Amino acid sequence: MFKKISLLLVALFCLHQLSAQNKKNRKTIKTSRVTKAPKIDGILNDDAWKNAEICTNFVILRPENGELVKDEYQTVVKVIYDDNAIYIAAQMKDPDPDGIPKEFAVRDNFSIADFFLVTINPNDDGQNPFEFVVQSTGNQADSKVSNGREDFDWSAVWDSAVSTDEQGWNVEMEIPYRALRFANEPVQSWGFNFHRRLEKLNQQHTWTHIDNTVGRWTQYDGLITDFRDIKPPTRLNLYPYASATTNTFEGNTQFDWSVGMDIKYGLTENFTLDATLIPDFSQVGFDDVVLNLGPFEQQFREQRQFFTEGTELFNIARLFYSRRIGAAPIDQFNVEGNLTADEEIINSPSKVTMLNAIKVSGRTKKGLGIGFFNAITEKTEATIKNNKTGETRTEVTSPFTNFNILVLDQQFNQNSTLSLINTNVTRDGRFRDANVTALDWHIETKDSKYNADGSVRMSNISDDINNPNTGWTFDNSFGYNSGNWFWELGYNFENKDFNPNDLGILFGNNEQTIYGNIGWRTLQPTKNFNRIWVNSYHNANFQHFSGVYTGYQTGFGGSAQTRKRLSFGAFVNYGTENKDFFEPRQGTTSGIFFIQPERKNINGWFETNSQKKFELSGNAYYTGYSKNPKEGYGFGLGLRQRFNNQFSLRYRLNFNKTNDDQGYVDEVGNDIIFGFRDRKNYTNTISGSYSFSTNSSLSLSFRHYWEAVNYNSFNNLNTEGGLDPNNTYTGDNVNFNSWNLDLNYIWQFAPGSQLIAFYRNSIFNSDTNSNLSFSENLENLFDQSQRHTFSVRFVYFIDYNKLKNIF
Repeated sequence: MFKKISLLLVALFCLHQLSAQNKKNRKTIKTSRVTKAPKIDGILNDDAWKNAEICTNFVILRPENGELVKDEYQTVVKVIYDDNAIYIAAQMKDPDPDGIPKEFAVRDNFSIADFFLVTINPNDDGQNPFEFVVQSTGNQADSKVSNGREDFDWSAVWDSAVSTDEQGWNVEMEIPYRALRFANEPVQSWGFNFHRRLEKLNQQHTWTHIDNTVGRWTQYDGLITDFRDIKPPTRLNLYPYASATTNTFEGNTQFDWSVGMDIKYGLTENFTLDATLIPDFSQVGFDDVVLNLGPFEQQFREQRQFFTEGTELFNIARLFYSRRIGAAPIDQFNVEGNLTADEEIINSPSKVTMLNAIKVSGRTKKGLGIGFFNAITEKTEATIKNNKTGETRTEVTSPFTNFNILVLDQQFNQNSTLSLINTNVTRDGRFRDANVTALDWHIETKDSKYNADGSVRMSNISDDINNPNTGWTFDNSFGYNSGNWFWELGYNFENKDFNPNDLGILFGNNEQTIYGNIGWRTLQPTKNFNRIWVNSYHNANFQHFSGVYTGYQTGFGGSAQTRKRLSFGAFVNYGTENKDFFEPRQGTTSGIFFIQPERKNINGWFETNSQKKFELSGNAYYTGYSKNPKEGYGFGLGLRQRFNNQFSLRYRLNFNKTNDDQGYVDEVGNDIIFGFRDRKNYTNTISGSYSFSTNSSLSLSFRHYWEAVNYNSFNNLNTEGGLDPNNTYTGDNVNFNSWNLDLNYIWQFAPGSQLIAFYRNSIFNSDTNSNLSFSENLENLFDQSQRHTFSVRFVYFIDYNKLKNIF
């Protein structure tokens, strides 16, 4: 099997030799070298700009795709270079300069402000540009793009400035070569495009026309030629840091400090090594924890910068869930369940410490992306005390562990990619090891109208508890995406043994689905709408192991935005009676299932014009179940008030109620206990920010989640998937609270360098007081112990080239 896959991989990798740029009507200019760099102050009066060719005649990207921009809003851009950097100047006309929106934001965040954006693609491959953005406030953002997806977690250090005059506003940018990846060739031509956002007109303009009827936006770059004798510099950036943290809980205060460093080093012109030495994640934001009564774990988003920046290669084929690294110990051998009658656990760490991590990634001139990732976590032990003898012992709950990922990703034809990825988790000693391999593809026709999208994946688990097992999954779909219409038809399965969860995340296996969707959208605005989108989906589901039909789901809906920027949408969903093999918690090959009732759902949402100082958003849903007392409904309401360009607040309330929900509770002997329960939850969130400048801001994040569960009756699951009354079992109600409040001050005192002060107040409580009112629940919550965390972190950016010049 692997020999066949390897041959297929080699054959398809060779397709990149057949790719060709679409140069039809391509805008092209010649850049020029300067001996004296312009001063980056936003004022375009330097001699360096005088003889530069201009990029102009911008066209509208949205909403009126393809129309020439009016003269009064035209943009003129110039590009020059020297031995150290590329310099870009943009003059953006506006007949009302005083009316240009200028709401402040922190770096890599967009606000109600105009912006100028440049995409630079040194390989000119139509797929992987770098983006650099400057807002009318002077705020910066940057991203690395892969297959049309922007990664704003990627960051570079570069310089920019803005100014406003009677003709509009201006941008100057200096992008050093260390921020880019390019080949060492004597004469080069790079793909470029320039975007301009006019917030008050709700328009986005581009230098080269991006046709929204077909293909990706990255395929429509213009060309800037005649970069001569530029040399890739030594790309070595150092980010040393120092941090100090205090943690107070139940009257005990713990103090900790650490020093470490992040490193970015250019191994070649196209490949970069990222390393974090003695990592510190003390200022990571809180997780949106909820009460989880279902059969699957809750998935949390990654917030650690090392795992969010530059990881697009490692996320191919959905095999990398980075929260596995440094998560709770796996405790494969159930330490708590194997204690003697006289023993108790007196200390068991809830997190595993990560010792260090590295990643190497890049892409060759011919489109081959290569990625290697490695992380190491230390051994974690629980301390056990014998209350009879007073002796203590330790048991390993997570061994010394090595996590590895290797990726090969070949792009071709500016729109297609074929990838091979392997993940490996090796644990010291008798603990389980895991290996997962995938071949993943996205192949489009040359005109980008038709595509095939899919993967083949294999997992292998070995340990001394279960026999080694190998699992498989397959997925492929064929689709069409051009003009107003788009559709997809596909099939996928995961067999009963497929398990990528040592380093990935999969909620269920032993399934197969025939799926499809079809949709229609507007490409140009109408008299009353900027855009309209409608879609319908259909899924027919089966168990893979037995082939048993489990159910069918379908839905229809859409969304729209009016010319006054009111956005809204709605969807109607239907699901047949469904055989659920997961809720009973007996394994999908046991033949035990629960019949989920026929389901009908309707939901809708709206959002007012975000350019206004006051913004209102909301959503609501109702779900009914045929021949079943279960029903669910809920709503969300969001408010945003922008008091001025520096200060804004957001509030959101979400409420959900389910009557007669039915789900797994317990096992007693041979009986699988289900409960009829009423559930309600409230989530209150507040976020706000005050910007002292584009480099200094104070932000607030608050979330209180409360869920109450009241059990009405208990039942035994029968062999037909139904429920029989159980009048003897007694169980507890649940009252669950999670409270977090974060205050964060960030000061970027130099390019790439920050001082961050952080405070968190957190409370967690779970008890049986589910009949409390909202105010009574808050009183009960504040009777619990509060955790107070305060930390200060100092990060300084060092560019090796500047350091070398100093010495």
